[in-house]
Amino acid sequence: MEDTQMPEPLRQSVHQLVSEVVMNCQEVLRYTEPDMAHDWKRMSLIRTTDASDTMDSAAMLIAAYCQRTGMGLGTLASYLQTRQQRSRAAGPRDADRHAVAGMLGTPRPADDDQDAQMWFSVGQGYAGDGLMSEPDEQRLFTEACLHGLRAKLCDDVKALDSYLPPQVAAMARRVAECLEVPEPATA
Repeated sequence: MEDTQMPEPLRQSVHQLVSEVVMNCQEVLRYTEPDMAHDWKRMSLIRTTDASDTMDSAAMLIAAYCQRTGMGLGTLASYLQTRQQRSRAAGPRDADRHAVAGMLGTPRPADDDQDAQMWFSVGQGYAGDGLMSEPDEQRLFTEACLHGLRAKLCDDVKALDSYLPPQVAAMARRVAECLEVPEPATA
């Protein structure tokens, strides 16, 4: 395997695209808050798919560079994990429907399909009484970082208190404060 750095223009492009993804992810989290009930379905889907499409763009730029520098198509397909890919145009799968049934506490799938049962259990894990009922520190920190970054970029740190749980708002404020750019010292 060659040991070369990513070319600077490609690196800058990837950084820009990942930054866009982070902003879209923060908006997805924002639309899960109770005060956004009027628009959460539309906007959370739009921002989620925006993030996905932008990451796809980053992957394709990197893939195009790899192809240009001689990477074989088999290796490229392997790195792109093309077997895992599926189209949003196909809509939700049975697995997604079973997971939602588990989340919402509706009856288990009647069939003996182990896959259906597994996805139902995954959904239960995200439900109120399930494995994900108590937010872990990593998840809270991630949410706080995204909200704090967005608040700082939009110069709206005060708004954090109006829509976040107090624990996340306090951490997000600390994140935003850490992003203060120090003034240069004058001589």
